[in-house]
Amino acid sequence: MLHEFIETNRTELIDRCRQKVARRTAPKATDAEREHGVPLFLDQLIETLRVEHTLAPMQVREISGRSSGERPGSTEIGVTAALHGRELLQQGFTVDQVVHGYGDVCQAVTELAFEDGAAIQVDEFRTLNRCLDNAIADAVTEFSYRRDSTMVGKDAQALNERLGSLTHELRNLVHTATLAVTAIKAGNGNVALSGATAAVLDRSLIGMRNLIDRSLADVRVTAGLPARTQRISLADFFADVEVSASLEARAYECDFTVSEVDKKIAVDVDRDMLLSAVGNLLQNAFKFTEHDREVTLNAHATADRILIEVEDHCGGLPPGAPGKMFLPFKSNGEEKSGLGLGLAICRRSVEANHGVLRVRDVPGKGCVFTIDLPRHELQ
Repeated sequence: MLHEFIETNRTELIDRCRQKVARRTAPKATDAEREHGVPLFLDQLIETLRVEHTLAPMQVREISGRSSGERPGSTEIGVTAALHGRELLQQGFTVDQVVHGYGDVCQAVTELAFEDGAAIQVDEFRTLNRCLDNAIADAVTEFSYRRDSTMVGKDAQALNERLGSLTHELRNLVHTATLAVTAIKAGNGNVALSGATAAVLDRSLIGMRNLIDRSLADVRVTAGLPARTQRISLADFFADVEVSASLEARAYECDFTVSEVDKKIAVDVDRDMLLSAVGNLLQNAFKFTEHDREVTLNAHATADRILIEVEDHCGGLPPGAPGKMFLPFKSNGEEKSGLGLGLAICRRSVEANHGVLRVRDVPGKGCVFTIDLPRHELQ
């Protein structure tokens, strides 16, 4: 009988299953997995087959369930399979490896039975398959549930961190603007709107505007909303950018130069996303450029590409920095404000417009950010 064959060769079957796992790319089994995995399943399989040869075969439902399955975790095999699936998730296994692990049992049993010339009855083989099916179902169900719960928890934590950073930065900007307005009011008309206090107010308001624009672009990209593309004149786009960026340049005491663009050159983009990306690059450029140095916005056209470049005078990047620039941004200058997410959002906005964002270090001078987009022509 099959249950006697499995019981007699239990150790050999376990070793064969472990050898099959070892031949695949998978994490090593732990002591807990050895306890709740194949060995315990074999014991339950033996008990199921034994009970089916008694006068009370219906008792097998408590151990292994019916061929149509049972409510997850309602049988002995279901409980241990669920625990096994949970442990495999914690060890870094994939759902495919969970399924293959139980498939190894079937292969080990049939291979060893063939080698020893042991006959497996049709009913016994059906029981073996039923136990495997139910165990796989419960293990995969628990594995998937735990994995999804973990992912939801990580997503919620990441969202809370981003909202916390956004709130903190927005509060700082509002607080600074409020102090500037209070100073202007207290001056009884003696505080010039072109003076330092007004510059602080300008910088705070510009910072809030950019923060909101960047956050809206991030929400759209994160939500997977399609880009609302339209063909726009690059010259007109640069003119709009220059108006707002010039105010920000004055607030940071930087010179700002915008190159002329052929009026026939166009890009097919989501204008708001591109405006947010370019505005974010310029904001970083103004922030890290030394006072009275220049930030430039240029455009270069090739036969089929448009290169939008933002060049600053930050002094250059530290070794290894270009490869990490588009991770959550870490400042290498004295100005430490900002969410730390700007460049990551910028890259995603550019990619949503079928473009590429790159950075090039100019040692001792600064760096150049390039937005590479397909070129089009106005009709």
